[in-house]
Amino acid sequence: MEQHRTSQPQGRRRPQTPATPPVAPPGALVEGAAVYRVTGRAGRAPGRARVERAGVAAAPGAPVGRAPGRPAGRRPVPPVVLALRRLPSPRLTGLGAGLFASAVMLALGLLDQLLFDGSPVVYGVLFLPVSALTALWVRTADLVTAPIGVPIAFAVGVVPIAGGTGGFGGQAMAVVTALAVHAGWLYGGTLVAGVIASVRKVRDMGRRHQRNASRAASGEGPGGRTPAAGRRPVA
Repeated sequence: MEQHRTSQPQGRRRPQTPATPPVAPPGALVEGAAVYRVTGRAGRAPGRARVERAGVAAAPGAPVGRAPGRPAGRRPVPPVVLALRRLPSPRLTGLGAGLFASAVMLALGLLDQLLFDGSPVVYGVLFLPVSALTALWVRTADLVTAPIGVPIAFAVGVVPIAGGTGGFGGQAMAVVTALAVHAGWLYGGTLVAGVIASVRKVRDMGRRHQRNASRAASGEGPGGRTPAAGRRPVA
């Protein structure tokens, strides 16, 4: 006796509807994924309509006339500032900054004695950039040592060009006389170091105040941690 095989009905596939292309506005030319808008002006010769590419709509609240890739509120950095940022920026301790300034001024004093016969003007002019670099390269915690170490470095470097004779006493008197005669360069370099150190200190205080304000606004503690719920801050 033959048994008829019964086949299970297979599910019917639904016909797929083709995706409708994006509807272009009237008077537009569609090429690939770009949409071009055809505009015309009164008085333009027929057949010379201008074709413009439809740009991306600006975000709501964005300022008009600003490039999309340029953040708002940012000013272009001057090239002088960019050149200064490329310079090496070591962080020296107070003792390291004093030793650096003293060693450099002593080397410059020896070179001044060999090349320019101990010219005080050349020595004073070279003292100003050394003072600025000392105040720039000292770390923030030791900024107060920059205006103190710079005059000591000036006194150390003035020994080769002082021109003293007659032993230690005569050399010491020559150094004191050179410091008194060329006090203008000494005060100028000290003033440069003091101004740079003061500006760096003020900027560091401003950054610290902004950091504390942002932490207070976000609810973080002084160490950057969010206090746990149910715990009171320890005084």
